[in-house]
Amino acid sequence: MTFHHRTGFSAIALFGAVALLFSACAPKEEAKPPPDALTLAPLSFADLAGWRTDPVAQAVPALVRSCTRFKTQPKDRPVGPSGVAGTIGDWQGPCAQLADLPPGDDAAARAFFEANFTPYAAGNNGTREGLFTGYYEAELEGSRRPDPAYPVPLYRRPADLVMVDLGDFSDRWKGERTAGRVIDGKLKPYEDRAAIVAGSLKGKGLELVWVKDPIGAFFLQIQGSGRIRLANEGDGGGEMRVGYAGQNGHKYVAIGKELIERGALKREEVSLQTIRAWLLAHPDQAPAVMNVNPSYVFFQPLSGDGPNGAQGVALTPGRSLAVDSKFMPYGVPVWLDAEDPLDAGQRLQRLLVAQDTGGAIRGPVRGDVFWGHGPEAEQRAGLMKSRGSYALLLPKSVKVAAGG
Repeated sequence: MTFHHRTGFSAIALFGAVALLFSACAPKEEAKPPPDALTLAPLSFADLAGWRTDPVAQAVPALVRSCTRFKTQPKDRPVGPSGVAGTIGDWQGPCAQLADLPPGDDAAARAFFEANFTPYAAGNNGTREGLFTGYYEAELEGSRRPDPAYPVPLYRRPADLVMVDLGDFSDRWKGERTAGRVIDGKLKPYEDRAAIVAGSLKGKGLELVWVKDPIGAFFLQIQGSGRIRLANEGDGGGEMRVGYAGQNGHKYVAIGKELIERGALKREEVSLQTIRAWLLAHPDQAPAVMNVNPSYVFFQPLSGDGPNGAQGVALTPGRSLAVDSKFMPYGVPVWLDAEDPLDAGQRLQRLLVAQDTGGAIRGPVRGDVFWGHGPEAEQRAGLMKSRGSYALLLPKSVKVAAGG
């Protein structure tokens, strides 16, 4: 499972669910490991387990959205950190051919990828196995107006919140971000979750919508986007979609880890479902536990297709992947081979497109699958903490140096 925010920092995936869950202390190592580094090794499509059986045509609409984004960018612009996926010019030919693919034709889609792309095994200094989680579009009940039945506000992004992409200042900070407010010409930290929940923003006209459940609001912030069912008669019913608009700049802290350290949950049993059940069963302790995570997310209304990912395109359920943009490029097809979250005996082998990121998605071999909305999406996301690997599909014109 995953919990995160996305958009800007990412659209909906900012925290991996697993991150919310745990991150238990690892034993000390005698030798310091080398810094994370993406390595690539060429493969053939025959090396991709499950390639012949996945309905790859389902990933084509996601790639079309990324290609539409590429079309707005200069031909010589690098794709990904250090141009790991070539330049926009390398993608123009394959992207142009997408318009000729018959919708839903898996054989034609497979032939297209095999003719235009080369798969590369992704590794972290050569180690291919990593962690893969999931996220989803949360659903809550709420009201557009303050109401005793809906006491929890979701806030718009404050006007004085300054969000900073540190990568704009130095390549060594690529993928790192912070936020705060300017006081006397200096960027200072913004209020943390505890202060905001206690009412530090109350009365400033920032309330976007009010929801019934503080625990549901907490998980909505972790997922980064959601749907609010308007149950108040004065709202006329219907649904309001909200998405990530900003974050207070405080580092995300996994409350799953906190519950493990308290002895409330065992590491192996941690999931979105078990964390929520514990919070619901301990209403006297739940606020303090949630406030262990100082990160707080602000929202904006959404319209159009799906929540948007960090690439700036709508996410496709089951076919969009959040990655660490410090290492991985957006818009690139990715072949995933990981444990199935619903059946430990099966493999999740499918083609996705890297279109998002998240605060807990860290490292060259780390991904977060967007599952959409609804009970099944929530179940898949909540249970997913799978070991696996992935491969990047790069245009044949992209030259990858030996060793990646």
